[in-house]
Amino acid sequence: MLLTITTTYSPATDLGFLLHKHPERLQTFELTFGQAHVFYPEANKEKCTAALLLDVDSVGLVRRYRGQVNENFTLAEYVNDRPYAASSFMSVAIARVFRSALSGQSKERPELADTPIPLSAKLPTLPCRGGEKFLRRLFEPLGYTLNFERHLLDAQSPDWGESRYFTVTLDTTCRLRELLTHLYVLIPVLDDEKHYWVDQAEIEKLLKHGSDWLSDHPEQESIVNRYLKYQRRLTRQALAQLRETDVDKIEEQVQEEVQIEERLGLNEIRLAKATEVIKHSGAKRVLDLGCGEGKLLRKLMAEKQFEEIVGIDVSHQALKIAQQRLHYDRLPDKQKERLNLFQGSLCYRDKRLAGYDAAAVIEVIEHLDASRLSAFERVLFEFASPQMVVLTTPNAEYNTKFENLPAGRFRHKDHRFEWTRTEFQSWASDISKRFGYTAAFHSIGPTDEKVGSPTQMAVFTRENSNGEKS
Repeated sequence: MLLTITTTYSPATDLGFLLHKHPERLQTFELTFGQAHVFYPEANKEKCTAALLLDVDSVGLVRRYRGQVNENFTLAEYVNDRPYAASSFMSVAIARVFRSALSGQSKERPELADTPIPLSAKLPTLPCRGGEKFLRRLFEPLGYTLNFERHLLDAQSPDWGESRYFTVTLDTTCRLRELLTHLYVLIPVLDDEKHYWVDQAEIEKLLKHGSDWLSDHPEQESIVNRYLKYQRRLTRQALAQLRETDVDKIEEQVQEEVQIEERLGLNEIRLAKATEVIKHSGAKRVLDLGCGEGKLLRKLMAEKQFEEIVGIDVSHQALKIAQQRLHYDRLPDKQKERLNLFQGSLCYRDKRLAGYDAAAVIEVIEHLDASRLSAFERVLFEFASPQMVVLTTPNAEYNTKFENLPAGRFRHKDHRFEWTRTEFQSWASDISKRFGYTAAFHSIGPTDEKVGSPTQMAVFTRENSNGEKS
């Protein structure tokens, strides 16, 4: 059973500091089910690969846990894939061998532990109950580029069909601890099995390693169900705690940004301007991507021109809050027919987004990791391809005007970046060229001669085949 992690960060051998394992040493760790070995097949300044190899003692496990075998197959504990296929054994080994890296600790290089670096994880034999689609649904929303090959049941007999095993390579740019937590949780989820008894302690492990990203994952329920082996009491409890965390996160983010921008009443100005631009375009069917608690939806609902209004958010809980604040249960039937809310990731292709006149993306992109931005671009501008896109994001130059915002800080901690006007316009111009749009730029809020306005807006209009605006 093998996992390799590769980086091209410079110098690449800094991976040794992050993993707390020296590239020039072979290290062996005793585990309850066998041994784990860590070594570096390649280690130089340009490229470094760390390997975690598990030697599972299958016979020893049978003797130790006799009585907990699969009674449907007498030899199941002796004839199995345990020594070869990544499973919950690998998760246990990650937690034991890479404990410090998994928690994001690095005494020698603490700044490196908080730095996103290019990473590639390879699992030569990864079982996936659910196939290619499920594999994609788990990892693509987290920003990974997947390369995989499905194994045949028998290479000598192709007619036997395909097995449930894949060779998978996951490429991304992120903090090492994020990669490790994703692998720790999702490997046994893909296998849909665990080699040990699942109890209350598993909820604590799941929340410890998954709360930062699982509360927003579109496959949240599937992940929780599989991780906890479909034990209803445990899954209900875990989902309740995740969604409670989700509510806290939403409220915290909203309040943090409000406190910084409250003097300007900036959010109200943004929403009013976005509504005005979309209305002026003549659009009748509108998407609000990343609708959050539904503030823009409320303004769109007030305009009779819009016949269909759809709000999409990655968070189930945010959509529940939106429903409550829009008093959805008390709306007349005709109003309910105009409004539709559904959960979805903006980094994952979704057929439900196609065919709309306009899409609003208000203060959303800055919450995406840089590695996921390209996926978002294709989902919106290539696949959904609305006639118009209204998109806003903070202007980083204006941050110096906020007295209550320390120098060098973003407007709130969930922002992954904040662009200057030049950076934003360069990005928007590139989008226009690649996907057949034209972009016009607007200032939102009071404008300063030196630093511009606090919010910048781009209005993308799709060109027809003759190069004219639609």
